[in-house]
This record gives sequence, C-alpha cells and structure tokens, in this order.
Amino acid sequence: MDLPPTGDIAIVVAGALAAGFVNGLSGTGYALVALGFWLQAMSPLTAAPLTALCGVAGHVQSLPTIWKGMRWPHLWPMLVAGIVGVPIGTMLLEHVRPQPLKVGVGALLILYSGWMAFVRRPPIVTGGGRLADAAVGFTGGLLGGMASLSGPAPAIWAQLRGFGKNEQRGINQPFNMSILLLALVSAGIAGFLDRTFFIWAAICVPTTLIGARIGLSLYGRMNDVQFHRIVLILLGLSGTSLIVSSLR
Repeated sequence: MDLPPTGDIAIVVAGALAAGFVNGLSGTGYALVALGFWLQAMSPLTAAPLTALCGVAGHVQSLPTIWKGMRWPHLWPMLVAGIVGVPIGTMLLEHVRPQPLKVGVGALLILYSGWMAFVRRPPIVTGGGRLADAAVGFTGGLLGGMASLSGPAPAIWAQLRGFGKNEQRGINQPFNMSILLLALVSAGIAGFLDRTFFIWAAICVPTTLIGARIGLSLYGRMNDVQFHRIVLILLGLSGTSLIVSSLR
C-alpha cells in the first residue's frame, strides 16, 4: 500500500487533531478547522466525505457526555425535517450559485455572533413549537445539501431557545451527526469513497478521536457563559472563512 508523502501526512494529522479538539470542546466546527489543513494535501472530493466520517466519529464518542442534555421534543422534528432538506439542497445545487450563498450565510453569521457578543440580555425564543424546530432543521439540511453548512442553523437556534451548554450540544451534535452520516452515504453511492479515501480515513479517524477526547476533558470544566462565547467565536470564524473562500 502506497502511503501519501510524509509532509502531507503531517498536515492532515495536525488538522485531524486540531479539528477533533475543537469538536470535542464545542460540539461543532470540525469542518471549519479540518478543511483548512486537509485541502492542502488532498482533493475536495476526498476531503468532503472524510470530514463527514471523522465528524460522525467525534460526535459518537461524545454522545455519552451530552446524552442527558438531549431535548427530544425539539430534536426529532429537526432531524426529520433536516433529512428531508438534504436531498432537496443537493438537487438545488445546479440552480444556485455557491459564492453568493456563502457570502450571505457568512455575513449573517458574523452579524449574529457580533450582536450576541455585545448584547446584555440575549433574546430567548419560546414560541413556535415543533413547527419552528422543524423549519430550523429543514434549513440546516437544505444548507447542508447545498454547501455543507448544516451546523449554523441548529447552533443559533439552540442559543435563541436559551438552552445551557449541555442542551445546546444535545441539539447540535445529534442533528449534525445525522446530516453528516447522510452526506457520507451519499458520497459512497456517488463513488467518492475510493482507496485514497480509506487510506486517509485510517490515519484521520483515530487522530480525531484523540483530539476529541482532549477537548471533551476541557468541556467538562466550562460553564454556560464560557461555552456560549466559544460557540459565538466559532460561528464568527465560520462566517469569515465562508466569505474569504468565496472570494478566491
């Protein structure tokens, strides 16, 4: 079996370790961190499903930690609607220009995170019920199918619902794990899971789990305010990354 060059392996391992750490600490942000490293060493066709696989592995490892925080009455409408939204988003790819979409979503994330960082009393949304939860899930699935952006919608919604750190992760992680798993299956059906993918997977999955375990150990020491700030920072960085990547 021919291994990738040593320099590429070092870059990819560093990305998997850093992304796993961020994912273990916050429950989100894996793709944001990993792709910044991985796209220097592999093609997007390999990096995208690899991100999905490693993201799912990291989420599975942390599920016992955040299990008590899962809000099933809010989560199941989001999951069902999100799964419906993914193939619709994929079909819309041919009709939507990705650059304006990324700029729009990026600007929204920057504005939201900036506003929430300075407002003294963040708003709490109590109405809408399951219909509102489903609408957010559908939006996350739609954006996930169109541009691999399934994370921001549920992350923002969980904050607006006024959930604590365990409840936020109890919404975000199962949702993102389901969407990523669906994306991975779609990539397999499309024939993207080739020999190169499995070589990188054998390297990245265990490295991701190590990073996630370290992040989880620090997560237990954070309070709700600290977790809220970390999520806002990651959302702001995601928005900035989206705008920068769309201008290249």
